[in-house]
Amino acid sequence: MSSALLLLVIANCFMTLAWYGHLKFLPHDAPLWQAILFSWVIALFEYSLMIPATRLLAQHGWAVGQMKITQEVVTLLVFVPFMIFLFKQPFKLDYLWAALCLCGCVYFVFRTP
Repeated sequence: MSSALLLLVIANCFMTLAWYGHLKFLPHDAPLWQAILFSWVIALFEYSLMIPATRLLAQHGWAVGQMKITQEVVTLLVFVPFMIFLFKQPFKLDYLWAALCLCGCVYFVFRTP
């Protein structure tokens, strides 16, 4: 299962780059079609990792809701450093509070009824 979670983390790195990388690496006056193509090429790698990750998690008995909430936590954990180091934006305490709220989500989707 740890390999599935590692795939999930790497996939989220590609996803974050696909969604926001064009803002950093393409000229701001680049045509929209170039930004879309840039993002889709990167997203291909994300899908190549995300699909095996979700299949492995399903084989380990994870419910789809558990996978989605876990993916959201991983997304936040990947996005915050991406935002700080690549875009040079400051960390705000609100990100910590958001992470704590997501921890609550994780608790509820993984607890037994």
